[in-house]
Amino acid sequence: MCDEHRTAAAPEPSVARRRPRPCKPADARLAVERAVSERCRATHTPCDAQALSDALLVTSELATNAILHGGGITDFRVTVEGRGVCVSVSDGSTALPVAKEPVDPHGRWRPGGHGWPIVCRLARDVRVTDLPSGGKCITAVVPLS
Repeated sequence: MCDEHRTAAAPEPSVARRRPRPCKPADARLAVERAVSERCRATHTPCDAQALSDALLVTSELATNAILHGGGITDFRVTVEGRGVCVSVSDGSTALPVAKEPVDPHGRWRPGGHGWPIVCRLARDVRVTDLPSGGKCITAVVPLS
């Protein structure tokens, strides 16, 4: 299981958003790709293709889960901090993500339930925060090297 941390409600930062909130996973992935690419250009360091791929997969899983299980993405933030990319996806549900067994009791393969283990495997840190307005924010930090 993921080493997640659920924290008490924290004040939501009032940071102006430069880009609109993504409505679909592809938009979220594009925002992460842009942020990482901008950082690589600014620091004159090459982007690790595998690390970027991991960050994009984590982003896609978090965004998809917010859409499918949380009623949609209510907030999205991405920052590149040190040697990692921090992706935060908020939704309106207070339910924690769960991993499902891949096979049901009758031996049939079950669809879904694989994204959360992927997030937990690829991210260095995963936190679930209750939001004052209701819902939750899941933040994952994915190493970039």
